[in-house]
This record gives sequence, C-alpha cells and structure tokens, in this order.
Amino acid sequence: MTEQVARHRTAMTRAALSRPVALAISDGVLNSSLSVFDYGCGRGDDLRNLTALGFQTDGWDPSHRPEAALRPADIVNIGYVVNVIDDRAERRETLQRAWNLAKQVLVVSARLVWEARDLEGRPYADGLVTRTGTFQKFYEQAELAAWIEESLGVKPVAAAPGIFYVFRDAARAHEFLATRAYTYRPRMRADPHAVYETHKQTLAPLLDFLSMHARSPRSGELEESAEVQIRDQFSSIASATNLIRQVTDDDYWDDVRLQRRQEMLVYIAMSRFGRRPRFSELAKTLAADIKTHLGKYSDACLQADRLLLATGDPAIVLVSARSSSVGKQTPSALYVHRSALGHLPPVLRVYEACGRVLAGTVEHANMVKLSVKEPQVSYLTYPDFDRDPHPTLRSAVTVNLRRLSVDWRDYSRSENPPLLHRKEEFVGPDHPKRSLYERLTRAEVNAGLYAHPERIGTLIGWQSTMHAAGVSVRGHRLVLRQALSGTDAK
Repeated sequence: MTEQVARHRTAMTRAALSRPVALAISDGVLNSSLSVFDYGCGRGDDLRNLTALGFQTDGWDPSHRPEAALRPADIVNIGYVVNVIDDRAERRETLQRAWNLAKQVLVVSARLVWEARDLEGRPYADGLVTRTGTFQKFYEQAELAAWIEESLGVKPVAAAPGIFYVFRDAARAHEFLATRAYTYRPRMRADPHAVYETHKQTLAPLLDFLSMHARSPRSGELEESAEVQIRDQFSSIASATNLIRQVTDDDYWDDVRLQRRQEMLVYIAMSRFGRRPRFSELAKTLAADIKTHLGKYSDACLQADRLLLATGDPAIVLVSARSSSVGKQTPSALYVHRSALGHLPPVLRVYEACGRVLAGTVEHANMVKLSVKEPQVSYLTYPDFDRDPHPTLRSAVTVNLRRLSVDWRDYSRSENPPLLHRKEEFVGPDHPKRSLYERLTRAEVNAGLYAHPERIGTLIGWQSTMHAAGVSVRGHRLVLRQALSGTDAK
C-alpha cells in the first residue's frame, strides 16, 4: 500500500472498560487470578482500569507504548486492532502474534459493517479511509469468524457481535459453549426443618450444584473448603444430599432434571458447528452431566442432530412455535422474553441457540423474535421492561441463518418506535410480575384500547388511542386523565 493512514488516531480514550474486556469478565473468561496482556492497548485505559480492579496486566501499542515488551499472558486482548490495519498480510501477522502470546484465550474484536452506515470516507484497499485519515475495515460477523479461523487454525467462539474468543484448549472452549445454553430453574420451596435451617449456609454450595447439574457432585466438583465443611457437619455428601431431598419436593427435582437434559441437548447441537469433541475431550463435569442425563454420548449426539435438523424444517418450526406454552404469537413470528426461553419446546431452544452461535450474546437484549417465515432470529432490546408498562424498542440485532448475516437496527432516535402490549404473553407462568401485567391488560381491554390493533403497534398510535379514550397509564395502572386524576379507569 502506498497511501499513509493515521493508525495512531484510532486510539480512543475511555473511562470505563472496553466492551470486549468487560464482556470477557462478565462471561467468566477473565478473572483476577489470570494474567492479561492488551495487544494494541492504545493509551492504556483498559490497563489502568484492570489494574485498579486487582488484575495483573501488561500491554503494548506501536504508537503509545512501543518500548513495552511483548509478554505471554493467560488472556490476550486484541481489541479493535485488526480493523485499522490496511495491509492484509500485516493484519493476519498481527493476529497471529497476539495468538502466540495467549496461554489460554485470545479475545478478538473488530468493527462490523453496520458501523459504517453513517461514516464518511472513501474506499481504500478492502476498507475505507475516514475524514480523519484513519483506515477502517468493516467485517460481516461470519466473515470475521472465518478470517480468524483461517489465520489461526482454530475455530473461534462468538462472544457477541464483533467479539470472539479463541481458546487454546478445546475442552475449555466446549465447557464455555455449554454455559451458553440458557438455564431455567423452577422456584424451590423448602419445608421447615430444624437441621436444614441450622446448616443452610453450609449446604448452599451443595444445593446450588444439585440445582444446576441435577445430580450429586463427584469428588472434586465442589470447592474443597465447602466439601470439608459439609463432611464435618454431615459425615458425607450423600447424607447432606438426602437432607436436601427430604425438605424439597420431588416435582422440583423432576423439573430440574428435565431442564438439564434439554440444556445438554442444546449444547451438543451447538457443538455441531465446528468439530464436535469426542467424549474423552469434554471437561469432566460436562461429561458427567451428559452421561447422567442422556446416557451414551453417541446416542445423545444423534438426538441433538435430529433437533438441529428439525430447525431447518419450516413446518416443524411453525408447529413448535404454535404449540409453545409461552410467547406472543404473530402470523410471522413467536416473541419470547429472555427469562422464558427455558419454557420453549426443544426445537425452538436449538433454533434460538443457532442464532447465538453466529452472533454471540447480544448485550442488553431481553426479547427474542423467532421467525416462522424464514430462518431468522432477532434479539430485541426493550429497556426497563419490568418497570415500563409499554416499553419501546431501542435496537434489534437480526441473525439470518440462511445468509449467515448479522444486522443491527437502531430505533433509539425514532419518534415513533414499536412498543409492547400484553407483556404477560412474553414471560413464563412463574414470572413474579405476570399477574401485574395481566391486570393492566384486562383494564386496557375493558377500556377499548385494543379495538384497533393496527393503530397501536407504535408509540404515536398508542398515545393517540389513549388520548381519544381519555386515559393514561401510571405504573401498571390505567387511570382517567387529569380531570379525574387518581381515579382508576373502569
């Protein structure tokens, strides 16, 4: 390349952790017991913030820390570096150098094509040069994943749009992938029992394990200190487990076993994207869960593959959506709150998981739209869903499974964004506020607000409908407007 681009101008100054680093902490990939190296650290904001949080950190940057040594670390972050390099060979070599420093995980992030929509610049190489003279390469999500795999010879795991984890240990990668299956657990009620109440705190780690894995822990699966305390009080893990079973309902444990079985099927289906591990390559706890709840691994893989195959059949997806006990039904899709994903039929749980395999976790998204017209999963963000009786749509990330595309739409500046009604339809039967949502819906139906559904799907139409009816919503109560403020609408 003959043109000079100002790479040093791309370094940003930030007060908080960068998105990739914050996500790695949230996902449990990065913790204070692990060393961190920031490859292309810019002005060092992540280094300062991580150090303040007690992390062992170091970093290098060609413009701002050129004299620093390139040191191996457990976790290496190369955050929004590859997208500012205009030479393709150098871009690949930079990624490979960062990978060579990573003992456990490389965190890779780059800018995606939707970020170029409002950016002014001119085409250059395989990207564009901005008005400030910086180069930017914008990737499709699938393109970025393929480029990482081609450059490193390791399949990355999508953490979020534009962010990937590359694991040195395949078993660790699959252990992480298993945590991506959404977990749901029914509420547990414990009968009064003097011994249980006395030792409730001691039993908490065991109860957590039983509730998560739906089986008794094997040697070494509990923290050593917790296991010692339990044995001191109850002589054995089995005795403590028996006490927990005595004070809880059998139905609860039946539900937990069913949920864990489905979670393992979702994980095994997700593992089909890439090289599915042999049973001997799985982490011990994950392998034990699969064997306990699904039996022979080869049989479990066949079951998971059938579910995965079913997600590609429009008729099966449609029937599964229409038979779902949760979610709002529309002619083209099923809408489900994130908290209710565990209530979906297995086929739809795998369908949704396919979207996350490609896009990763969409931060702040709390609603999932499962299309029944085309293979497409959308992750919608409705801020303050719990508090706002009619939350408006802020953003949407849409994953098209046929085209392998990930797209983003911003509604935050829209004067007339879509909004939600009948919130109880989106959540599960045990949602703590479901009855509150139902009462509001009944009041709104009685007031005639839903008589013309084609008018109320967006903010302006809804406001006009309420104004015409002489009512407003306060909290989750429908009230008459100013003239009769404080009087509940009948």
